[in-house]
Amino acid sequence: MASRFQEASLVTSPSYPNAVAWSSENLIAVAAGHLVIILNPALPTGPRGLITIPNAEPYQIGLVRSQDLLTGGLLPSSLKRERHPCVRSLSWSDLGMSQNYGCLLAVCTAEGRVKLYRPPYSDFCAEWIEIVDVSDMLYENLSSINFGESNSPSTSLSKDQVVQHDHEEDERNSILKSRKRRRTSADKINLHETSVTDRASCSKQDSQTVPKVLESEVYEQPSNAHHFHSLPKVPKNFSREISPDKYVSREALLSSLSVAWSSLLTFSSEGSSCENMSRFSLLAIGSKSGSVSIWKVHAPECYHIERSNVSPVVELTAIIQAHSSWVSTMSWGIFGCDSSNPQVVLVTGSSDGSVKIWMSNKEDLQNSVEIYKSSFSLMKQVVTVNPVPVSMLSFVVNTHSNVMHLAIGKGSGSFEVWKCDISTKKFEQISAPMAHDQVVTGLAWSYDGRCLYSCSQDNYVRNWILCENTISEVPIPANTPGLSSTTDLPDDFLSCLGVALSPGNLAVALVRSFNVELLNPMYQARSQKAAVEFLWNGAQQSGESEDSSQTITEAILGFSNNELAYWETNLLWSLKEFNDLNKPLVLWDMIAAMLAFKQSMPEFVELVITKWLSVSYLGFHDDIPMEDLVPKISKRFSAVPSRLLHILNVISRRVMLSELKTEEINRKLQGQGTSNEEEIDMWLKLLEESERELRERLVGLSFSAYLTAKLSLGTTSPSTGLVQLQRWVEINHDIVPIQLRTLSLEVKSSLTRSSNSSETALEEEKCPYCAAPVHFHSPEEAFCQSPHQNKKSKDKERREQGHKLERCCVSMQVCPPTALWFCKCCNRLTLELAPETLFALPSFPTDLKSLPESSFRKVALKPFCLFCGILLQRKQPEFLLSASPV
Repeated sequence: MASRFQEASLVTSPSYPNAVAWSSENLIAVAAGHLVIILNPALPTGPRGLITIPNAEPYQIGLVRSQDLLTGGLLPSSLKRERHPCVRSLSWSDLGMSQNYGCLLAVCTAEGRVKLYRPPYSDFCAEWIEIVDVSDMLYENLSSINFGESNSPSTSLSKDQVVQHDHEEDERNSILKSRKRRRTSADKINLHETSVTDRASCSKQDSQTVPKVLESEVYEQPSNAHHFHSLPKVPKNFSREISPDKYVSREALLSSLSVAWSSLLTFSSEGSSCENMSRFSLLAIGSKSGSVSIWKVHAPECYHIERSNVSPVVELTAIIQAHSSWVSTMSWGIFGCDSSNPQVVLVTGSSDGSVKIWMSNKEDLQNSVEIYKSSFSLMKQVVTVNPVPVSMLSFVVNTHSNVMHLAIGKGSGSFEVWKCDISTKKFEQISAPMAHDQVVTGLAWSYDGRCLYSCSQDNYVRNWILCENTISEVPIPANTPGLSSTTDLPDDFLSCLGVALSPGNLAVALVRSFNVELLNPMYQARSQKAAVEFLWNGAQQSGESEDSSQTITEAILGFSNNELAYWETNLLWSLKEFNDLNKPLVLWDMIAAMLAFKQSMPEFVELVITKWLSVSYLGFHDDIPMEDLVPKISKRFSAVPSRLLHILNVISRRVMLSELKTEEINRKLQGQGTSNEEEIDMWLKLLEESERELRERLVGLSFSAYLTAKLSLGTTSPSTGLVQLQRWVEINHDIVPIQLRTLSLEVKSSLTRSSNSSETALEEEKCPYCAAPVHFHSPEEAFCQSPHQNKKSKDKERREQGHKLERCCVSMQVCPPTALWFCKCCNRLTLELAPETLFALPSFPTDLKSLPESSFRKVALKPFCLFCGILLQRKQPEFLLSASPV
């Protein structure tokens, strides 16, 4: 059995498969009974987020005669007894869907309701906020077309069923906040039952006092009031009698079973500007009717960290009649050479045993029209209808090899693996052995489809490698860097109900339920119902020949040569994958693994970093010592992409300088003290030069954007912080490139001509506390010139400095006393966001003036740190949950 390196206990136990999901911002959500527990894998026993699933009231879909309750169609609905709410399925959106550029969480309950949640903005709140009730929207859209029913007896939606909606923008926040359900009056309760479920329990003796027609509880609840306020009201004919078949059909359409988010998509029309790009994610919801509703959820136009009640724009795109039975699981995939117009693929699995792959229609997804006949077409029916239901799907697209991998878990405990060549669309099945004795509850591909994790209700977790056309089981590595878990968490597990992989694929999270009968009833059984286990995946075998360094010649601390070689290969693979600009920098697993190795095998960490630096910065593996390599790569900073500089800065701070606190590193970078250790000084100097290169690129882009706008648009007002940037170039006149000095002179001349006051007035800033002038001396901090500050202080220097103020690391302006963006790696504050062009620069531009004008347009600026490249966030107190990218 593999050793876990950390774990977190849960107070409630999961009830359905695939109960854990790992977000792209490094948060973990666990569907644990009536709760969704959100935790940070960097601190699993620390602060947590919470979603409490409320009781749901039935929708008004029509009246059924009492004598029809026990007919074949209504019998399951009459006998169901879901007294307590429970989470059935959950899925994280991609980064950029929340107002703070974080992720949204879609939750599907056992009652068939789907809602979207966002993190709280309150400093004293752990409960996540509901922002959209997608089930209400689906109900109103289906109600407006009478559930797609015609005069014929058929009540099911066909594949080409037209779904019509009326979508208008309206910011009526008060209506959304104050909407409440109107219950039936008390005098009607004696005549009408609240649900068909409760009615089934009435005895025959009481049948004389009950009407022949039952009515579901009626309430009014407008859908998303911001964007769907003009939808037609619920037709009055829903109070009329309908047949049992129609009732069952309507109920199945509204009973959701599974949810799945696609990645954040960007579509642009040919010849259109960046400002007209459409950015959204697709949310797929599978139902008991076999249909899948596709929802387009638009990303925010701008990002901020202040409290906000703005709900996202949500549109119903299409309803696909995918299967003839329950849609139990779904998975998205994206491929295509053009990142601005990707090809979207949806895989659906059903309880009837069939699996289908659907391909999107780019034009239908891109254009917003009122009526869709079908935005998705059937690409391939991978598995036909058979008696074995499908319980899990895992779908991955390997863009490097142009191959799709699909793993299909089944209720029998077996799974199938399929490969598809994207160019030829030729599918090939790979024979897989019998994996488990009970239903497969989790599947997860790792390393671009080379490896597969499977787990089952039989409590077994298995590891598989895919080599060409064969898949075989390999043992899960038992050795772990650093110390394994030393807590007293018991090992008396009953089942495993989910597996998820970290963004860097180096860590695995498992959800297990305890066998309560074997626990101590006084202590353990009361508070520990389940647990989340974390295993390292770095020693995962790949099935390929490893190109490892020959310096690993002997086993170290129990690690074999092969295990260290696999760790080296997988660490380098993870670092290489982050070169993709579409993948956010979430380096927690990589940093945590390196820190664990550094405690016992620092030479191994130095080996991996040396190889990465030589290959990434020099273009080849140069087996030379670190002290000789560092001066070589520092000379090539201007020729490497900004992403490589960001990764280097994170590694420098969090791994090579881990002995120093962040504030101490920042002080040393400002020249306030030096270290006595030669190695630390070497990395401090490397970090300083790398950050200066990024600042020079930012200053150059800012100057070019101002001069370009002035030339083309005739803008005369200076950009934000432009004076401070120009002043920084003057202070560092001897070390900045000559191109920056030339641009700085042009900006200075333009600012002088456009200003009606003196140049000094342009440079002067005011203290936000005492309105005293603030002069520019450093891009990191400032002191106001208040003559009355600290009069009683004996330190003359403190009396002259006044208030100590933080400067925005992007604009270099003095930060106001408001909520600001915060970097958890370098602990810097940001008022303005850096242009997106900076993060995509392949090198320092040889001619900044030649950059296209579209490079300077501020369209939905991403809140990434200028120096670290990680996601910025609001600075939270330690007792509240926050993501840890590093």
